[in-house]
Amino acid sequence: MNREILTDRALLEIRGEDARTFLQGLITNEVEKLGPDAALYAALLTPQGKIVCDFFLYEGETSILLDCSRDSAVDLQKRLLRYKLRARVEIVLREEWNVVAGTQFESVDIPAWPDPRHLGLGWRAVRPAGADGHPKAATKYPERRLDLGIPEGADFGCDRMFALDANLEELKGVSFDKGCYVGQELTARMKHRGTARKKLLPVHASESRFPEPEAPVMASEREIGVVTAAYGTRGFALIRMDRLAEAEGVPFSAGGIPVNVIKPPWLFP
Repeated sequence: MNREILTDRALLEIRGEDARTFLQGLITNEVEKLGPDAALYAALLTPQGKIVCDFFLYEGETSILLDCSRDSAVDLQKRLLRYKLRARVEIVLREEWNVVAGTQFESVDIPAWPDPRHLGLGWRAVRPAGADGHPKAATKYPERRLDLGIPEGADFGCDRMFALDANLEELKGVSFDKGCYVGQELTARMKHRGTARKKLLPVHASESRFPEPEAPVMASEREIGVVTAAYGTRGFALIRMDRLAEAEGVPFSAGGIPVNVIKPPWLFP
């Protein structure tokens, strides 16, 4: 079967007549781009422009479904409710639904949306719990994501990284044409003044182990970044791009382990 349950994802349902306008004033992307055949990738930022949580939006029959990290779902629900004020919306955690993902879009037999970040990530869908068998940890989707070098969720953490440093622009998660949203002023200033000097890049270790998060990434004796996440012998690091350019031909290490810093084609066409 060309699908697997993403057990690390959860769903919030935003329903009510103000659902679209409520989200439009909060998140980084243009809610009007959301449609029956088009999912949306976006994030909620702090007022200072750092990522609280990234997520996907899907158009339901009478509501908007928000697909986020399971670890972040309750906190995100609480944060959204703080912004509710007089908006006519309800925000409900739907634990009876699962997020599933797969490839081979032309053969998928359930309503599904192409992953808006990259075609190589396949499709995503929402299914009733139990419809696809017993949940088990997905294996193919995480491998696809790491092979493409695409960060999400825990790779940039909560209130640690600016949206543009985390590649949200290149992953089609930020609109610079919409009106105001939380964190918009700082994000727009970084874009138009060109002050985003860092990028979240894949890092591969040349040994059978990987440095721990927070380990500095070194180009010889000079620090050029810091590890943010580890998956076996692969992970992500927030890298100063000017220092990376100056370090061409220099060996890299992190936590005393030799590493390679990868520049994925979707980020460096």
